[in-house]
Amino acid sequence: MSNPITFGHSEGDFRGTTMDVVSAGLCKRQRAEKRFQRLGKMAIGIGLLCLVTLFVSIISKGWPAFQQTYVKLDIPLPAADFDKDNLSATNYRALIKSSLRNLFPRVEARREKRQLYRMVSQGAAYRLRDLVLSDPELIGTTVSIWLPADDEVDMFVKGHIDRNISQRDRRVKDNQIGWIDQLESEGRLQKRFNTTFFTAGDSRDPELAGIWGAAVGSFYTLMVTLLLSFPIGVSAAVYLEEFAPKNRLTDFIEVNINNLAAVPSIVFGLLGLAVFINFFGLPRSAPIVGGLVLTLMTLPTIIISSRAALRSVPPSIREAALGIGASPMQTIFYHILPLAMPGMLTGAIIGMAQALGESAPLLMIGMVAFIVDIPASVFDPSTVLPVQIYLWADSPERAFSERTSAAIIVLLGFLILMNSIAVFLRKRFEHRW
Repeated sequence: MSNPITFGHSEGDFRGTTMDVVSAGLCKRQRAEKRFQRLGKMAIGIGLLCLVTLFVSIISKGWPAFQQTYVKLDIPLPAADFDKDNLSATNYRALIKSSLRNLFPRVEARREKRQLYRMVSQGAAYRLRDLVLSDPELIGTTVSIWLPADDEVDMFVKGHIDRNISQRDRRVKDNQIGWIDQLESEGRLQKRFNTTFFTAGDSRDPELAGIWGAAVGSFYTLMVTLLLSFPIGVSAAVYLEEFAPKNRLTDFIEVNINNLAAVPSIVFGLLGLAVFINFFGLPRSAPIVGGLVLTLMTLPTIIISSRAALRSVPPSIREAALGIGASPMQTIFYHILPLAMPGMLTGAIIGMAQALGESAPLLMIGMVAFIVDIPASVFDPSTVLPVQIYLWADSPERAFSERTSAAIIVLLGFLILMNSIAVFLRKRFEHRW
């Protein structure tokens, strides 16, 4: 018998070569996967580092704004200076100046007196007036009252102004630094929690400026937005998803809803300016107009999220409801909507959080105006937190920069709270099929 013909490679050799190729390819893919994982972790780390840097920067700059420097003065209230029929007409600023002169009797030059009077905020007279109006029995006595210091004094006490640099290069002069040191040694100068920042409206003086007016304006604006956008958005989603026929018209509507979700927000501001203010004549800088504009902006988000929530309900729920005799309307309102509502609420809250942080469309309808009074209704002039931040960021005073960061902290707190509520609702009421 003849021997079989071989070509120089045995079966084991072929098997070994194939396994080597497979092993090499497998090792190559594993190395590529590890490189991709490392790149992903690096990207996440860089993102977290940037986020932490942003938060640390904002908090470090804004945290001092939650404290304000106050000066304690003993102010005589002689009865001869008051008209008991009109206590508001009294020159309270003159009483404060007299108290400052009593503390520093050696100050005689007119220029030094002006510098001395600037130690206390211009709004201190209103604090004294409110105290007397609340208790007229104080007239004829001497009251000890803590009054807000001027913003430059506040910046110096907080360490933002260096006393060691030349007097020409700082706003606080040498004699003022001496008065500050004297007040501090006598226990008449303290840093206290800045309640004004949370209870007052805007002001030209940084030490008197607060976010309460902007917060109330944001509340009214979001209330109008929620009352309009949520029912309209849910109704539109239910109709398009459950009742609308599938034709070119509904396809056109769906495409435009998706496109509107990507339209820049300032376009909605231009639309609101042209329609709600110029055509319908609604008041400028009012929450009612801001709410209408933000309603147009958030409707696509709410409609898209609501439709997604409706699609997430299994078809078996519909079939079971219809099978036991429920009408299509009963099926929707008694079976589908309750199950889809958590997803709809989540989308609505995310839309409201987006609206809370918007400033561009509201600038177009005049909510950039300087508003001191707290709005009492949706028709009163007001501003909102993002616009207030924009206004303060544009101010040259160093104290306004501090309050800008503090207002950003408050706004971020609201946004984090709203997104946390959305996450809680999704986790709490989410159904897994």
